[in-house]
Formats: sequence, C-alpha cells, structure tokens
Amino acid sequence: MGRVSVDLYPLQTGTRLEDVESFGKFLGGSPTNVAVAAARHGDRTAVITRTGQDPFGRFIHRKLGEYGVDDRFVTGVPGLPTPLAFCEIFPPDDFPLYFYRHPKAPDLEIRPDELDLDAIADARIFWATVTGLSQEPSREATLTALAAHPGTTVLDLDWRPMFWESPDEAKDLVARALEHTTVAVGNLEECEVAVGEREPHAAARALLDRGVSIAIVKQGPRGTLAASADGIVEVPPTPVEVVNGLGAGDAFGGALCHGLLHGWDLERIVRFAGAAGAIVASRLACADAMPDSGEVERLLAATGPSAETGPPAETDDKESTV
Repeated sequence: MGRVSVDLYPLQTGTRLEDVESFGKFLGGSPTNVAVAAARHGDRTAVITRTGQDPFGRFIHRKLGEYGVDDRFVTGVPGLPTPLAFCEIFPPDDFPLYFYRHPKAPDLEIRPDELDLDAIADARIFWATVTGLSQEPSREATLTALAAHPGTTVLDLDWRPMFWESPDEAKDLVARALEHTTVAVGNLEECEVAVGEREPHAAARALLDRGVSIAIVKQGPRGTLAASADGIVEVPPTPVEVVNGLGAGDAFGGALCHGLLHGWDLERIVRFAGAAGAIVASRLACADAMPDSGEVERLLAATGPSAETGPPAETDDKESTV
C-alpha cells in the first residue's frame, strides 16, 4: 500500500538531466515495485494506491496487469496528475531522483473509508511505508490498514525528507505505526529517524523494543543486519557491477516477503533478498528489472565463497532514494 509513479529514466548514463536526450518509461513507486518483485517470485500480490485519471494512470494499470499484480484496489483521483519521477545515473553510488508530485500525489488521497478491510485482513502479508504517513488522508488510512491486519505486517521505514515538515513529525507517526508492525526494514538514516539510533545493532535493538518481531537494518556496502528474538544475522552484500542503485531495496522487499511467506529462516531470507537487490542494482530499471527466484539462486551460487567477485552492490537504495 502506498506510492506509485511513472519513472522516466535516462537512456544515457553519466549525463546530467538537462543534457539527456532520451528516456525509458517504467512503472515505479517503492511499494508498487515491492508488489511487482514478489509477483516475480510467484506470489499473489495486489497494491492499494491511487493514480490520476490520465494516460499515465492507464499505463500503470496496464503494467500492473502485465506483471501479474492485482490492480482492483488502484483507483483514479479526479483533478490530480499521476506522479512522475526522473533520475540521473552516475554509477556506482550517485543516483539523484526528482519527484513531480504536485499539487498533491494521488497516492496520498487513499481514504480510510474506501479500504477493503476484509481483503487486507485476508492477506498473509501487508506492506506499508512511512511515506504513506506523511499526509492525510493517507496517514489515517495507513494506520487503519495496519491495525486491521492480523498477520505479518511489514513497515518500510522509507524516510523521504521532502515529504515531511520535520524528522520529529515523522518519528511520532512511525511510533504509532510500529505498534501494529511485525517486521520493520530500513537503512541507517531511516532507523535514526524512526527510533533515534543509527548504529546498526542499537537500531535493531530499539526496533525490537518497540515490539516488532524482526528488525532489518540495511547498511549498503556493509551488507544487512537482521535481528529477532532468536538472535542476530549479519549478511555481507552480494557483489555485482552497479548500473543503477534505484530499486534495489524494493527488490529486497519483494524477496523478503517471498521468504516470509515460505517460512524460511532469517539468514536465508536476508541472503536471498540481498541477492535480489543486487540483480536490480546491476540493471537500469526498477519494476522491469525484478528477478525471478531462479535468477536469484543462480547469482547466489555464482557468488559463493569460491567465486570471483566484483564490487559490492549498494542495496539499501530504494526507488525513492535521493
């Protein structure tokens, strides 16, 4: 549940946006990408979001259908345009992103009274984002949906400062959302906004203290730390040649959901999710780049202890990272 956009990515890498001559058009928006990523692993997914009633909105519906994501909960908002996102690509670790979500993004117009709470309750996993808490009515809708879900709820800590008045405002609302969260996942900056801790172990402990069952702290080139009541798992990054780090975190998220659905142990989940993120980091697009399970397993086999490896992938950058 949450953000959606049309991503317009330059087909010339290493070029400033004002000098780019051609773009590729892709489905985007972090939680939407997560739904696509999970669908690529064979899981049944749907996304709750809103678009403009325009050609870009029609493009989103078409692409969701092509990816096998149920779009029945994607509705149009009269008078608001479907958001666009442009990026610049400077591998291996500089990918500025420019949001066009004015005067207001339709996905922030998700209303509590329009939610299908029975469908939300029936889902085995419900995924929400902190960006969904940034404005009403999406804020109350997100909290309502989290509270209505009896199973595994994942909160993507998803801190985007341009959507908020202050970190303190976000921190208070994240605290409310964590009351209904099973799994929290975020990078170091996002953890600091959420619980006031940036050191990975301290951040994981603080999230567990808030009541989550699993805390996942992504550290970019240092890999991923995951903690639960059973202990701590630390997994190094999967090495790839980075093309575009945007979308890697969303691939991680879809793979995380897949592992949770299949009851894998935490270390296997994190290794699989990290490799999925690395694959997307080695490609241009986000949704279009999501791997299936076979691709992920092949990469894990090829980058085992005896494999020759390149530089590690930056897998903490979501589609929405600036």
